Amino acid sequence: MNILYFDIETLPADKNKHVMLAEIHQKKIDDGKQVKELDLFIAETSFDGAFGRIACISYAINDGQIQIICGTEKEMLQQFWDIAKTIELFVGFNIIDFDMRFIYQRSIINEVKPTRDLTFARYRNNPMYDLMKEWAKWDQYAKISLDSLAKALNIPSSKGGAMEGKDVAKAYEDGRIKEICEYCKKDVEVTRNIYKKMTFT
Repeated sequence: MNILYFDIETLPADKNKHVMLAEIHQKKIDDGKQVKELDLFIAETSFDGAFGRIACISYAINDGQIQIICGTEKEMLQQFWDIAKTIELFVGFNIIDFDMRFIYQRSIINEVKPTRDLTFARYRNNPMYDLMKEWAKWDQYAKISLDSLAKALNIPSSKGGAMEGKDVAKAYEDGRIKEICEYCKKDVEVTRNIYKKMTFT
């Protein structure tokens, strides 16, 4: 069985979307909705596939070497879906509610047709094995971070180094792409090790 372990790093909306986002932000205010300051509102688009962007995708197939997909967002998505053609199980942390959903959304935005139509149905671990969901046995209130789960399983964590998820946007602005990619690769290694422990393989 071909298993794909993967992780993505994301960025807030590109500057050419800021005027549009400011209009959306103002509309929310006009409608009486509670919204954060504009700068924070824009920064948090890194969690929103409608406006956020993918900085890089890291992956490994089975026990193979961890690879990085870089380039334009469209190129990254094309490469990801090309790899996905031969994959039987997609493994990651919070991939159902974030990584894979984000990839699908950005594929629509970038007009990249997915090569797979994966189900996002809950309470199953195939074709997507979501470590966070499986650990919690689908209890929506039993949240755990990748860092905490790694520590609980005595696996060296990818967190706590010079780069963490909250640093990605600033690092990208500073041109430190290599550091972002290395951080993403570490997450994939941790993901693979956690999966093996959780499945006794």
